[in-house]
Amino acid sequence: MDINTIATMAGVSRATVSRYLNNGYVSDEKRKRIAQIIQETGYVPSRQAQILRTGKTNVVGVIIPKINSTSISRMVSGLSKVLSAAGYQILLANTSNVAQTELKYLKLFSDTGSVDGIILSATMLTPEHVEALDNLAVPHVILGQKLDGHRCVYYDDYHAVRDVTLFALNHGSHPAFIGVTDEDTSAGLARHKGFLDACHARGIEPEARAQMVADFNVDSGYLICELLLAAYPEVDTLICATDRIAAGAMACLREYGKRIPEDVQVTGVGDSDLARVVTPTMTTVNHHYKSSGEEAARMLLDGLGKAKDSAQQVCMTYELFARGSTRWD
Repeated sequence: MDINTIATMAGVSRATVSRYLNNGYVSDEKRKRIAQIIQETGYVPSRQAQILRTGKTNVVGVIIPKINSTSISRMVSGLSKVLSAAGYQILLANTSNVAQTELKYLKLFSDTGSVDGIILSATMLTPEHVEALDNLAVPHVILGQKLDGHRCVYYDDYHAVRDVTLFALNHGSHPAFIGVTDEDTSAGLARHKGFLDACHARGIEPEARAQMVADFNVDSGYLICELLLAAYPEVDTLICATDRIAAGAMACLREYGKRIPEDVQVTGVGDSDLARVVTPTMTTVNHHYKSSGEEAARMLLDGLGKAKDSAQQVCMTYELFARGSTRWD
């Protein structure tokens, strides 16, 4: 079964069937006949032939740092919604937070011509990442990080954590911070700086023993909180870089007999489902992850076929949710 057979059975020209398959103009009468024949025969156009004919794969490569993250799943949901509506499929690549794997997928997607564009959600942007992005042969958008000269959708991590820290410090005087590596300029460096600047604005100089680094998971939040309690037992306000870290820290605090928020306040970032089911519910920041995915998809679609050096950038808004893990008026 091929396009010529479909044309003969429908009583139209081969060119008419080709226009139908490529969403070109076809009269309603002929469109109905072609659609009926395709449905009856189960004809599926050759993907390779379509690519050769149009120069498009109608596939977008999406590179993510981890597949079991609530924030990432929300981003992908937003991406999928917009791209699917535009007729694109997603080719998802999970890197497990390994920078070299991100670079491998960037090269694979670009060199093989398997995708029309790339959306990269990277944990960090190394010099190798910048070089690879500068040399990509297809349009791309960076989601979650800011890089000058490239299309980006990113979050205001600095002000988000600064605001939630200032809020918590209305009822606290001995703050501590559990973050992630500062090599991650968004979730790491920017959130850490937001914490420090909020403390300085309140005349507090956080001690080194009150600032620790965890991994992006609940278990690490628990273990690092144990170390924090040993090093800085006077802590009364704990600012965490993610909801998962905060949830682990809350479990640890309870095991050590600390009341939340009476003895220690705890905040997170992400407004995940976890933040709403822990006891007490968690004060956190919503970065509108699904909306950011939608915005990144629209940005990529807008960039397809345009100049490579287009560098549109969007900073997402955020919203602070005050819940039971902090003391507030």
